[in-house]
Amino acid sequence: RCSCRRMGGGLVQAGGFLRLSCEASGLILRVHTTVWFRQNPGKEREFVSAINPGADRIAYADSVKGRFTISRDNAKNTVYLQMNSLKPEDTAVYYCAVDRYYANRGDPKAMDYWGKGTLVTVSS
Repeated sequence: RCSCRRMGGGLVQAGGFLRLSCEASGLILRVHTTVWFRQNPGKEREFVSAINPGADRIAYADSVKGRFTISRDNAKNTVYLQMNSLKPEDTAVYYCAVDRYYANRGDPKAMDYWGKGTLVTVSS
């Protein structure tokens, strides 16, 4: 079981930054791929970024490439999403999820466990 706890959402102006954290207890993140998704009302959950356990496979959605950075600290069982140069279109509820297979990173239906969402609001 994963108590995937996410931290760090909030309100920020366009151009600003936030860092989200996904901390797991009861499940060791270092043996799972961690994926960040985001979702707006009425829309499907959208892939944002993924990192495999060894941090040697990382992926980003085109919409966030060059602005967001995913990283992990296995000693702390935590994965981070540093979000810079935020835009109003980044506004969404952000979720972290974990899966055993990096190949599943883009498919929210394949995820093994989910954390609760955190709202990120970027004002223009």
